[in-house]
Amino acid sequence: MKSKDTKPEMILRHVLTDLGLRYRIHYKNLPGTPDVVFVSAKIAVFVHGCFWHKHSKCKTRLNLSKLSVEWQEKLNKCVDRDHRVVEELRLMGWQTLVIWECEIKSTPVRCGRKIESKIEQRIIDNN
Repeated sequence: MKSKDTKPEMILRHVLTDLGLRYRIHYKNLPGTPDVVFVSAKIAVFVHGCFWHKHSKCKTRLNLSKLSVEWQEKLNKCVDRDHRVVEELRLMGWQTLVIWECEIKSTPVRCGRKIESKIEQRIIDNN
């Protein structure tokens, strides 16, 4: 399983660069090693694969009910870890944003604008 520099992550990073946004990648100083981090705005972005993170609203993901118990447990652990990491970051004063693989594939620029908007709002709130 590839966890860094996935195709959806690379697409998102290209969009963010085109928007003129400066970011860090795979920031190991934070819980969960977020995929994209905006340190000054304290925003951590996670690019989640629809299968591995059980995206309930994805039209293209597999029917999870047909998976074996072992696979369901494995995916549930992944989702539990996601919730734990988001809570840890929140307690540290960070905002998190999850961008789903299917969102990036269908509307990459909208995903970039969503992040840009979150950064602008965070800057306004902190002033």
